Order: sequence, then structure tokens, then C-alpha cells
Amino acid sequence: RLPRKLQAFFVSWRVKLIRRQPAESLAKSCRRASFLCQMREIDIVAQIRKLAGPMPKGAGLVKGIGDDCTILHSRAKEDLVFTTDFVLEGRHFTLDTHSAAHIGHKALARSLSDLAAMGSEPVFCLVSLAVPSRLGIEWVRGFYRGLLALAKRYNTALAGGDLARFDSVVADVMCCGRVRQGRGLLRSTAQKGDRIFVTGELGGSAHGFAIKRGKQWRRHLRPEPRVEAGRVLARLRVSACMDLSDGLALDLYRLCSESKVSAELTGALPIARGASLDEALYGGEDYELLFTAPAQPRIPSEIVGLPVTCIGVITSGNPGKIRYNGRPLSIKGFDHFA
Repeated sequence: RLPRKLQAFFVSWRVKLIRRQPAESLAKSCRRASFLCQMREIDIVAQIRKLAGPMPKGAGLVKGIGDDCTILHSRAKEDLVFTTDFVLEGRHFTLDTHSAAHIGHKALARSLSDLAAMGSEPVFCLVSLAVPSRLGIEWVRGFYRGLLALAKRYNTALAGGDLARFDSVVADVMCCGRVRQGRGLLRSTAQKGDRIFVTGELGGSAHGFAIKRGKQWRRHLRPEPRVEAGRVLARLRVSACMDLSDGLALDLYRLCSESKVSAELTGALPIARGASLDEALYGGEDYELLFTAPAQPRIPSEIVGLPVTCIGVITSGNPGKIRYNGRPLSIKGFDHFA
């Protein structure tokens, strides 16, 4: 039968069965799904709530886990920014290669990286998690431990979400951040003559995924959102910014298309040790920041301990067209629908 319609995710924790089943089949499933059937919803929520701890002071949250909605008291002269990202079993990870904690970390890191690209300060997250019956309560705890360890580092409150049983692991994390009114960084505001920069190194995550060992593999398992760097860039008033999740070539194309400009890559790319040029250009999941800035003020060569590299310049021409070392660059990268 068809799945039930998904409810809005601005709700408190509710455990619901995604698939309707006959009573006998449901009873068998319940014997296997110990964490859903031997524990009540309220017990699972209580464990998650205990892991989450008290809401961070000064976050502006009036109410979090336990009610139908999260209540946020917004400050004057600030804009709120929102983002949401999936992590899907078989697409972003496998249970053979990624622990529950790694998956929880990555689920939050993807959305925090979006907040970083806007130059915003994280405030809270809402987490919707669906798991198959073969995974027990310890797996769920591991997921939230990984997520909450990262949340704590960036003072991000877990304010609610949803729980469900499904055939595979699906997590959707919505994050809210705040930024000074009118100061959010956008993709659509790069100008001709602006220089193009990236933080950190490129290609490390793709290389780690390929070899599944060493520093680059750990980087792939536990990506680091550049939240502090994004806030510095907002103070520097850079002209445009986005995060690098799908590869430099594709993400720079997106930035140029939104800004209706072209780009010329002229500088040496900061390629991670062991990674290839193709992995740096097309690999994805680096979660560094790609940004543009005019000649003044000068952009420092290091921001919050991260190297910053100038890799090119914004030019006029066909929107989205990119040249690398004088030749047209193929627009490739990670695309769910390609």
C-alpha cells in the first residue's frame, strides 16, 4: 500500500509506522523492532531529550522538545536563515562503512555548512530520523551522540523533530541560524573583477572515499562545517559565498549562474595531499567555502586557522561559463538527478 502522507516536520517527536501492515505481519515486525515495540514513544523521546541536555543559554528558544512546535524569540535587527538537508542510506553512506555516530555527525554537518555559507550563527536544529526495524536503540543513541557532539561545538540546540520506521535509514536535518539584518552572504552578488577564493583544501573527501583509509577517509566520515570562517567572511563583507558540497566546478557554475557572470580560474588549486585534480574539481563533499571579494579590503591568507587561496577572477560573459588555464571547464560534479 502507499505510504501515509508525510506530516510537517515542525512537530514534536512522534513515532509512526510509515507502512501500513496486516495485524499478523505487524506483530512479527514488532518482535524484530525492539526499540519501537518494546519501548514506548515517550521513552525514546526521553532518552533523546536526556542526550540533548538543556537548551543553550542565549539561543532565544522559548520551547524545544516536548511540544508540537519549537518557539523562537527572534532578536531585533537580525535575519533568520533556514536550511534543510537529507542524508540517505545507499546515497550518502552505507551501514557497512559508516557508524551511527558518523552518520549523525554528517547529517548535521551538511546543514551547518549551509549556515556557514550564509555567514550566520547557528541557533537550533530539527531532526527527522527514519530507521529500519533491524537497528536497535543503541544505534539510535549512537546517531544522536554523533550529531549532538557536533551541535555542542557550535552551540546548536536540538529543538525537536520526528521519528519513524522505514526500510532504510533516512535523516533530514533542518537548521536555523541568524545573521545581522541585511548581512547574509548570497550566491547571487558576485561582480566582474571580484577575485575568487576557497578555504582549506579540495579533493580530500573524494580521495578519502576512494581509498577508505587515513586522514582523508576520516575527513570524509566527519566533515567539518566552516561556521567560524563564514562569520568572519560576513564581517569582511565579501561579495558572494556558498559552500562546496558537490565539487568546485559545479558549485562555481551555480554561483556564476546566480550572479549572471563568468569565471576564470587562474591560480593553483589547493589540492589535498594524495588527491587528483579531478577529485579537487569534481569530487564534492569538501564543505569548504567558495567566495568572491573585491580587491579591497584585502582578504587575509588565513582565517580562523584555515588557509585561504585565491584561485581566479570573476569575468563578464555567458553566465556560468568557466575557464581553467585558458580552456573551457567541463561542468561536472555530484548531482542526484544526473
